[in-house]
Amino acid sequence: MTDRSDLSNLPSYRQPRRSVFSARKIALMASVVAGLGAAVYGFGTSTSPADLFSSPAHAQVNNEVRKVERPIGFADIVERVKPSVISVKVNMKEKTASNDDGDDSSSPFQPGSPMERFFRRFGGPDGFPGQKGGGGRGRVVQGQGSGFFISADGFAVTNNHVVDGADKVEVTTDDGKTYTAKVIGTDQRTDLALIKVEGSTNFPFAKLADGKPRIGDWVLAVGNPFGLGGTVTAGIVSASGRDIGNGPYDDFIQIDAPVNKGNSGGPAFDTNGEVMGVNTAIYSPSGGSVGIAFSIPASTVKSVVAQLKDKGSVSRGWIGVQIQPVTSDIADSLGMKKAEGALVAEPQANGPAAKAGIESGDVITSVNGESVKDARELARTIGGLAPGATVKLNVLHKGVDKVVNLTLGQLPNTVEAKADTDTDSGKGASKGTDVPKLGMTVAPANSVAGAGKDGVVVTEVDPKSAAAERGFKEGDVILEVGGKSVSTAGDVRDAINTARTDSKNSVLMRVKSGGQSRFVAVPLAKG
Repeated sequence: MTDRSDLSNLPSYRQPRRSVFSARKIALMASVVAGLGAAVYGFGTSTSPADLFSSPAHAQVNNEVRKVERPIGFADIVERVKPSVISVKVNMKEKTASNDDGDDSSSPFQPGSPMERFFRRFGGPDGFPGQKGGGGRGRVVQGQGSGFFISADGFAVTNNHVVDGADKVEVTTDDGKTYTAKVIGTDQRTDLALIKVEGSTNFPFAKLADGKPRIGDWVLAVGNPFGLGGTVTAGIVSASGRDIGNGPYDDFIQIDAPVNKGNSGGPAFDTNGEVMGVNTAIYSPSGGSVGIAFSIPASTVKSVVAQLKDKGSVSRGWIGVQIQPVTSDIADSLGMKKAEGALVAEPQANGPAAKAGIESGDVITSVNGESVKDARELARTIGGLAPGATVKLNVLHKGVDKVVNLTLGQLPNTVEAKADTDTDSGKGASKGTDVPKLGMTVAPANSVAGAGKDGVVVTEVDPKSAAAERGFKEGDVILEVGGKSVSTAGDVRDAINTARTDSKNSVLMRVKSGGQSRFVAVPLAKG
């Protein structure tokens, strides 16, 4: 139930001007108050309560209150912003043959990835009902999405996945006119694209919002769902800062305004008629709207679009570290009071961090004096800075706070994935030595073919053990336990006993798995 004692922040109600009540209206309300006083306290009149609330004076005042509270809807806002929204149509040649069974629901994500399993992109050519052409290579595929003008001279924003690989891009404006568009630049990491529409210098355009929306604010989505251009839906901001597994720069606004396939790249407006975000993904087990959609915040759109317009690509700062969140178990292992900051799993060779002396196990707690909440926040903060900039990092190094100054490099466009030289590392080796209370056996890595020369390799894991619960598997290489390098099972036992002596609830292990390093906090059994 809405508390209507304060309607100043509710956009769906007409806000009264301070001078809305004339002297005559004030007199009418005064007469009601006086009558109410007489009815309750028995002074000045013999008017009964029934007569009071059916009096002409009360009826007129009640009408004024109704005028103040009457919902006005979103028609005025929609009328103002809808002309800036466009439908985007793309043509491209399909690179691979279609499924012989006619299934057009192929996903653009890697099979088994979080996005493939739980999220479906909407818009773009895959699975769109309007795609044409027969089977086989080289067929022309059509897809549709949405977008919006950000300037009168025809610059418009849409999603990267809407125009990625397009041979031809056409847009249709709200008045039904069709124009050819050129892709100026794209950014895969944020799924944004900037296009330029020729043919006019007086396009209606939308403004990107300056502030951040609050949870519970109204939101309007305008776009081209299922090819039905000019569709408007309404809802609220459900959450912010969402990570949907799309990458390290995830910082989505979650909204419940119904959006569907074809809304990709369209704007989410606030009640000031400004774009709070760009709709890019939905959670949809069924393929249609279930009330959970995700928008790229306007602040991200501004910074990305500015670079795309200037040089057609996006450059991001880079410090060269593999990072992971600081969980409560990891915080306990490191003696930290709060589970905050970004844990350095491994600095990349010759990267800025490695050159500045940052080591595995360090926790980056702030950048230029601003606290780092978690690993994603560090990635977004560093990525928002220009390559070549000098930054000051506060780092927790072996329990001691220190300050590290370094110059940012440029984030590579692609990251080379490291692979084990022998995918069967640990298999066929001796059973190794049991690590008590953890449920796994280990052997020196240099005694197992393909495991390398450092650390101990896991040769067996009890599926019901604490090690299995933490994701250990056969072939993993444990490099450090409790901050100390290990090379034998005895080293592992000694480090565990030291942690117990120090009254630790868990011990921190640095583990190499699949060519990547990570830290794992393993709980210590009592006794």
